[in-house]
Amino acid sequence: DGTRIANRTIERTAQLRTHSLYAPYIDQDLQNRWWDFGADAYVNTNKHIRLTQNKPSQMGWLWSRLPLTAHSWVLEVEFKIGDKSTHLYGDGMAVWITKDRAQPGPIFGSKDRFEGLGIFLDTYANGRHPFAFPRIVGMLGDGQTKYDHDTDGEQNKIGACSANYRRTTVPTKLRVSYVKDVHLDAADNARPQVKLQYKGWDEWTDCFSYDNLKLPVHPYVGFSALTGDVSDPHDIISVTLSSVVLSSPESQRNSLKSKGSILGLGSSSGGGSGLSFWIKFLLFFGVCAGGWYGWNTYGRSRLSGPGGFSGLG
Repeated sequence: DGTRIANRTIERTAQLRTHSLYAPYIDQDLQNRWWDFGADAYVNTNKHIRLTQNKPSQMGWLWSRLPLTAHSWVLEVEFKIGDKSTHLYGDGMAVWITKDRAQPGPIFGSKDRFEGLGIFLDTYANGRHPFAFPRIVGMLGDGQTKYDHDTDGEQNKIGACSANYRRTTVPTKLRVSYVKDVHLDAADNARPQVKLQYKGWDEWTDCFSYDNLKLPVHPYVGFSALTGDVSDPHDIISVTLSSVVLSSPESQRNSLKSKGSILGLGSSSGGGSGLSFWIKFLLFFGVCAGGWYGWNTYGRSRLSGPGGFSGLG
């Protein structure tokens, strides 16, 4: 699709059915083969999976049943936070790529001291900050470090940005791209980043990037949300997760060679080699023809010029 990651291009994607989710979300047995949901979460088959209602002290979660085995992938989740009310709101929701699954807790509805990646869509400030809320904060958990509520995750963040993704006029989406042991990405440029659609349709805003991100082997994918004294509805509308195949690291160099072959100077493989052969053949033929014409012209000038053989008749 032309997206560049770490100076390479995504050549193709393959959607993972086991880690994607769309309406109506459940089958005839009121279950989903690939996903679990629990606590206060419930399913509206026409609209969304609502992790929390607009009520205080709620917690809800949604987790993949199978671990993610793809080495490189792109996760895109469409979500909605907030409704028409104008009261104080919170606390927020989280996207998880972690070793453990479906363990409720105080960190946006999931366990603390997690191992893996947590991306927090935080709508309530617990302290005073120089930046605005709502906010997106990324944290790489090692299984031992606690999330710092007092600083809203600033102490242990790997990246963050402020974005008004609550009550938007367009579908809000978060995109996270990952290439194993290389980078976390949520944007469309040559370096790893995190990306958000909330201003306009297909208008993606870069949030943060982090190089050399290492995740647990075969992590689970999950979403959770939490409300406290203040509340908000937190909805998951769709989840699309695809494995990706990137272009070769040498592709840029090869493309230059391919262009050179059109001039007869490059690679000898493929269609370019046939064109190169004919160009070389025509050049060789032209040189030979020019030499033959020049030799004949020179010979005639000697025969007809002064002191030539024609003067002996």
